[in-house]
Amino acid sequence: MESDSRCIFSFDYKHIGGKPVALEVYLPVLRDCGSQPPIRRPVVIYFHGGALTVGNKRSWVPTWLQSRLSAQRFIFISADYRLMPPATGHDIVEDIQDVFRFVATSLNSRLDEAMSDKGGADPIPAGDNLSPRNPYRIDAEAIGVAGTSAGGLCAYLACMHADPKPRVVLNMYGMGGKLYNPHYFTPKSEPFFRGRELLDPQQFRSFLHPQSSELEPTSDSPLAYHPPTYDIPGYPSNPRMLLGRLYLQLGTYLDYYTGMHEPSLSAYLRSLPVDLTSRVEGLRANSIPEQHRPLFPQFAVTSAWPPTCLVHGSADTAVLIEESRHMHSLLMAANVDVELWEVDGAEHSFDYEPPTVGTSYETLFHDAVKFLIDHLNPSTT
Repeated sequence: MESDSRCIFSFDYKHIGGKPVALEVYLPVLRDCGSQPPIRRPVVIYFHGGALTVGNKRSWVPTWLQSRLSAQRFIFISADYRLMPPATGHDIVEDIQDVFRFVATSLNSRLDEAMSDKGGADPIPAGDNLSPRNPYRIDAEAIGVAGTSAGGLCAYLACMHADPKPRVVLNMYGMGGKLYNPHYFTPKSEPFFRGRELLDPQQFRSFLHPQSSELEPTSDSPLAYHPPTYDIPGYPSNPRMLLGRLYLQLGTYLDYYTGMHEPSLSAYLRSLPVDLTSRVEGLRANSIPEQHRPLFPQFAVTSAWPPTCLVHGSADTAVLIEESRHMHSLLMAANVDVELWEVDGAEHSFDYEPPTVGTSYETLFHDAVKFLIDHLNPSTT
């Protein structure tokens, strides 16, 4: 594989309350471009995980994906989006739409400006020296989307709401394949995620409704951990890192996602007959208020859905594998080009951790990237 030669540019694609919401562009380096005209290249927009409650454009960036795409002269973009709370899924959909709009209509000119003599942005150094002019053009007709965990839900939402519509999807152990699921609205009294302890809600009062509505909007909440001298070395020091787990524990995740607290959507779903979760999608959809159904990908699958590659660990305790299995069955029924690759025994975020002895993900990574390339740039094999 070619070396990871790229340069990173950061741009604000919108402002909320005077605060920027940003994305980073990983631009492959093109040497000796001389007077050659700019080259149109496909783009993959990536959304980070973090339960929609924590993280930023540099959190959990899958370097295996970015480096392989950069080596193929694809443009990789990692985008921030507003975080719950106080944001809801509706706000996040707006951000996703604005990311795609910015990339398709404004990014070329912003890159030209940034790389000109009077550039409006400084690159973040990485790899080799960049050409003195922008050697690339965003191909607005060849935009794909990828996401991990909660970012996978963002990828699904892009398929539903973005313009231009992504041409291909890579979803790594993503949420959203079955959000109408007791995992999200049933309170838990025993450890459920990797055997970790249940959390004390009293330690998160400012993040619980109704106090959570008073939080300042944010799209940038970096990962942070306590030092080795702490009682639990390496324990998260950013409370947002624990919110997704807390809302799942309380069985209120969908309340924060939809913004429907009074009355509580989760409490309403718990009151319905248990067997409703096993009935046809139409009956489930009718249980969700109409204004919130656009946040549930499982109710939006049609034959127009783009080709999709699903990757999920069979032992995932954060996002259950049934989510990807369910989405796979829905896409198959709609005659969509879809692959589901189950990774035996793998937990959540398995691709960020060193594989166990005798295990390699190289073939999986190669095939996932090939799926993207084949649907964005069919001439490249």
